[in-house]
Amino acid sequence: MLRWIAPLALVAVAGFNAAAADVWPQWRGAGQDGYVQHSGLPLQWTEDEGIAWRIEPAGRGGSTPVHADGRIFLTSGVDGANHLVAYSAEDGKRLWEHEVGLERVSKHGKNHRKGSGANPSVVIDGQRVFAYFRSGDLASATPEGELQWHVNLQDRYGEDTLWWNLGTSPIVTPKAIVVAVMQSDNSYIVGLNKENGEELWKVERNLGAPEEAAQSYTTPLLLDVGGQSIIAVMGADHLTLHKAENGQMLAKLGGFNPAGERYFRSIASPVASDGIIVCPYARGKTLTGVNAEKLLAGAGQDAIEWFRDDLGADVPTPAARDGKVYVLRDKSGVACIDAKTGKTEWETELPRSRHSFTASPLVSDEYLYATQEDGTTFVIRLSDHELIQTNAAEDNDPFTVASLVPVGDDLLLRTPKQLVRISGK
Repeated sequence: MLRWIAPLALVAVAGFNAAAADVWPQWRGAGQDGYVQHSGLPLQWTEDEGIAWRIEPAGRGGSTPVHADGRIFLTSGVDGANHLVAYSAEDGKRLWEHEVGLERVSKHGKNHRKGSGANPSVVIDGQRVFAYFRSGDLASATPEGELQWHVNLQDRYGEDTLWWNLGTSPIVTPKAIVVAVMQSDNSYIVGLNKENGEELWKVERNLGAPEEAAQSYTTPLLLDVGGQSIIAVMGADHLTLHKAENGQMLAKLGGFNPAGERYFRSIASPVASDGIIVCPYARGKTLTGVNAEKLLAGAGQDAIEWFRDDLGADVPTPAARDGKVYVLRDKSGVACIDAKTGKTEWETELPRSRHSFTASPLVSDEYLYATQEDGTTFVIRLSDHELIQTNAAEDNDPFTVASLVPVGDDLLLRTPKQLVRISGK
């Protein structure tokens, strides 16, 4: 477990150091905050220089790569089928590949130009790798490539009613692989036995949000709040806290959509720092800071420590480090705010472009990395919050949606057509 400033801590996955660069076991890292404890990551590269290797994975997918023990895992849709693939971190060589069910498009929705059936990230938990797809397929394999089990959540619990592609990644608890399904009806959170895929618990999460506002593409947070292991879930105009052991809803906070807007679907996930859960909402128009311990104790609306309607992010999930939260706005730049107060400490504008930001920012000990939809990565120095480098991608074909990932002293960038290990100049 990674314990930060009481009363809130993020629970590290499978005992991994939540800030280490030699393992990145899930989307946003083991601490689910986009932070890596490192001071020597690459700052400058070009299409031809500073590249350790470059490969072109088959198919299409937007899942952020994860890695451990020299293996990189990602998902793709290949010829109508879901694929889970492992690559060597050393040279990019494909190590193994599994087909995990067939792609599906819901009759209630369609494919978004930024989406695919393979956007959720893989989760690594000790000797298990878990992959989840828009089709409802969820599978477990060993890091060496042995498929352990495979189930389909839609066949089990009902069809997908999302309007767009799935974005939610699963998380793990000591016993369960947990998936949040938030849609226009039949919303639920389920915990499956990591060893065999059998249901351990399932709770409904139908909260009465109107139309598309009931749909969410966010990833839950696994937290330690006052000594309790809690799952925090954002979506359907509510933040809910659940007991990690059995999914029981322990607290619920509404009010994120007071006017009942029909289309306030959630994409950016919450992030936790310094006892506060920071919740982006309203299509990037608001940020709300919620005291997790107060909410768990039953404070309701009084658990809100601060609220802003002049800053937010619709798609990129904020990063957090040492009580600071870094908000990458979809178009205009980065703002650093204090998690406790919500006050802005600094802002940096980024060059205007027709390309937005979908990928979430990565923060190291010294720098912040922001990757644009064309694959261009901006580097901001934290000490003086200056933009010091702009790195273009060879594959500038939109849309890059996967977030930048540290791997050892290097970086991994997944664009629509390529997976690149960046060593820097």
